[in-house]
Amino acid sequence: MSDTLNTDLANTFADIMDCAADGLSLATTADDVPEWDSLSNVRLVMALEREFNVQFSNDDIAGWTCLGDIQTSLKL
Repeated sequence: MSDTLNTDLANTFADIMDCAADGLSLATTADDVPEWDSLSNVRLVMALEREFNVQFSNDDIAGWTCLGDIQTSLKL
């Protein structure tokens, strides 16, 4: 995994969460983003699957605690 947040991931996340992409990092958690709730998480999963042409398992999604975990699942 890269030491920096992937730009496409950051932009997709920022679009769904209605936040600034430049304030995001691999360590960003739901506690850091007030808009990151269960409904927006579903929207995020759908957007990421569409953007990166992947399908996440329930285990992948359940293991996400930060953007770094999502990036790892995307194998970026």
